[in-house]
Formats: sequence, structure tokens, C-alpha cells
Amino acid sequence: MKDDIFKKPLEKQFEFDTDVASVFDDMVSRSVPFYSQNLKLIVDIIERFASKNSKICDLGCSTSSLLLALFERRQDLKLSGVDNAQAMLNIAKSKSNAFGAKIDFYNKNLDEFDFFRNDVFIATYTMQFIRPQKRQNIINKIYENLNNNGIFIMSEKILYDDVKISKKMIEIYENYKQEQGYTRLEIATKREALENILIPYTQDENITMLKNAGFVRVESIFKWVNFETFIAFK
Repeated sequence: MKDDIFKKPLEKQFEFDTDVASVFDDMVSRSVPFYSQNLKLIVDIIERFASKNSKICDLGCSTSSLLLALFERRQDLKLSGVDNAQAMLNIAKSKSNAFGAKIDFYNKNLDEFDFFRNDVFIATYTMQFIRPQKRQNIINKIYENLNNNGIFIMSEKILYDDVKISKKMIEIYENYKQEQGYTRLEIATKREALENILIPYTQDENITMLKNAGFVRVESIFKWVNFETFIAFK
């Protein structure tokens, strides 16, 4: 379904409810620049780094597009996904059943989730929705539950320290969304709905958070304006 949620007047702050879940795949593909290319990049990297029968956990798996792309590429992988929105998981389960993919799903907030050992953790545009006071602790749990030589791949919307640069980057991003068919009113309404819900960090803040958890090396593997993907090595 096409995302037209923010054509209506704002009634509440943004949440991943049934309405959002029903249009999420369209929303994310039009709202996050190079979303499909970044997803493919993550799959390509995991294919090369993950040994046979590796355990992969997607934190904030939404409708399971990334997990299903991994399943299509490597059916030996042991896949699981965590999301706190049941509406998202309902769609994820339907999609995985249609593909014949065996994926374990967990309906939990990350700050309440009982983490278990994995070779790869993924969080694509997930940590930005975690309250800042809880974020470092969750990153610590990810590190602690990674097997030796494991990796964590994290995509995030980011801030810039320089106010002038930040303003220009926001303008470029909003022009991008208009090119995807969103009106200025829809863009402004969604921005208002996300205020204090999506709280991005700067590039340096994200890298520092990962290194504070214990990751020995952190690399930036994708960046476009105010979106960036990091890979962290244990």
C-alpha cells in the first residue's frame, strides 16, 4: 500500500501501529535514501563475513525484508528478528511463511529483550528510536552477546555538529522526499510527529558509543547526507 498517512492532520506522535505497518515497506523505501541499496550492501557483507550456519539477529526487524533477503542468499543461516510492534511482526510472519523461510520472531522492546549469542547483530534505523539514556546499555548487551569475531551492523539517521551544514543537509533530504512524491505538508507533518521520538546522534557519538561497548574497530561503510551505516567488529 502507498504511504499517505501524513496527508491527514496530525493526531498523535509517530508510532509503529497497524496503519504504519500496512504502508511501512513503501514508507521506508521512499523516506530513507538508498534504502534498498543499503539493504543489499548489508546482505553482501554478511554473506562474506558469516561462516556456515551462523546465527543472525535483526534488532528492529520491522516487516522482515532484510531477513528474507538473507534467507534468499544464504539458507544455511539461523535467522531471528526482534521488534516491539506486533503489527510489524504480523506482516513479517506472513511474508516469511510465503517465502518458506524459518525465522524466529520476538515481540519485545530491546531494553527488555533477553539477548542471546549471535555471530551477527543488525540494527537498521532502530537505535535512533531508543531513548538516549538506554542506548549505551543496549549496545553493551549487543557486544556482550556477540560471539568472538562477530560483527554488528548499524544504520542510523545522523546529525551534524555544524549548524549551517546541518541546515543544508536537511534541505537536501527534504528535496529528496519531494522527489519521491511526498508533499511539503506531508514532510512537515511527519517531522512534527517524529519530534522527540526519533533522536539521532552525530557520527562521532555513534562511533564513541560502539567503542565504549568494547568494539575494537568501527568503520563507516555507507553515507548519504544524514544517513550512515557502520560496521563494528568484536
